[in-house]
Amino acid sequence: MIRGNSRIVDAVIYAILTLVAFFSMAPILNTLAISFSGKIPAMTGQVYFWPVDMNVSAYKQVLSDNDFFRSFWVSVKRVLLGGAINFIITVLMAFPLAKTSKLFPGRNIYMWFIIFCMLFSGGLIPWYMTISSLGLLDKIWALVLPTAVPVFNVILLMNFFKGIPKELEEAAHMDGAGPWRTLFMIFIPVSLPALAAVTLFSFVGHWNAFFDGMILMQHKENWPLQTYIQQLIVNLSSIMNTTDPEEVKRLSNISSQLLNAAKVMVSMVPIMLIYPFLQRYFVSGIVLGAVKE
Repeated sequence: MIRGNSRIVDAVIYAILTLVAFFSMAPILNTLAISFSGKIPAMTGQVYFWPVDMNVSAYKQVLSDNDFFRSFWVSVKRVLLGGAINFIITVLMAFPLAKTSKLFPGRNIYMWFIIFCMLFSGGLIPWYMTISSLGLLDKIWALVLPTAVPVFNVILLMNFFKGIPKELEEAAHMDGAGPWRTLFMIFIPVSLPALAAVTLFSFVGHWNAFFDGMILMQHKENWPLQTYIQQLIVNLSSIMNTTDPEEVKRLSNISSQLLNAAKVMVSMVPIMLIYPFLQRYFVSGIVLGAVKE
C-alpha cells in the first residue's frame, strides 16, 4: 500500500512539474512558431505552438540585416567585457568581505555601504549626468562601467567564501602563501559552482539589458542587440521603392510580428548555448552561497 501511494505521489509530482515546464516554455514555443509561420496566420492570431503556412522569409531577412549583426556584435563585446569586469571585481570584493571584523577592520562599514547602494540609487538623471560628464556616452564603456559592481553577486560569492573550511586557509598560511596566492590557489578552485552562477548572472544581465542602450547610445550603430530589437519595425516603404519582383515578393511575405519573432529567437541562441555548460553548477552555487550568514 505504501509503495502504491508513493507511485501515485510521484506521478502527481511529475504531472505538476510537466505542466510547470510547459507553461514556462509556452511563450518561447509560441514565438518560435510565429517566426516560422505565414504573415496572415500570425497577424490574425491563428498560431499557437506549431507553425501555420511554413514561411522562412523572416529568417532570410534577419540573415541579410547588417544592422542586426552589428548590434549582435555590440552585445557580444558588452558581454565579454562586462562579464570579465564583473568577475574580477566580484572576486576581489568578496574575498576580503568574507573575513571577520577582527581580520578586516572596517568590514562592516564597507558592507553597510554596498548594501545601501544596492537598495537605493541616485536616480536616473544623476546617473545620466555622471556618465555624460565622464565622456562615456555612445561608447561601449557606458554599457559596462555603471554595472561594474554587481552587489548581489558579491554577497552571494562572499557567503560561499565564508563556507570554505578555515583549515584550508590556515594550511596555506603555514606553507607561506600570502593573500593573493591563497585566493588563486585555494578559494577560486573550490568555488567553481558559485563562480559559474555569478558569471551566468552577469552574462544574462548584460545580454538582456536594453534600457541603458536606449539612453546612452546616441547612434544606431552603437545599439546593443536588445535595444535594437526594442526599436524594430518593418519598413514597408522599402517594398514600394524596390523594383525587383523577387524582393517585393519576399518583403510582402513578412510583417513586423514575424520579423520580431525571428530576431528574438536568434538573439536567444548564445544564452541557450552557454547555459547547458553552467547548469550543473547553477543550483549548487546558488544554494551554497545563499544559506550562510
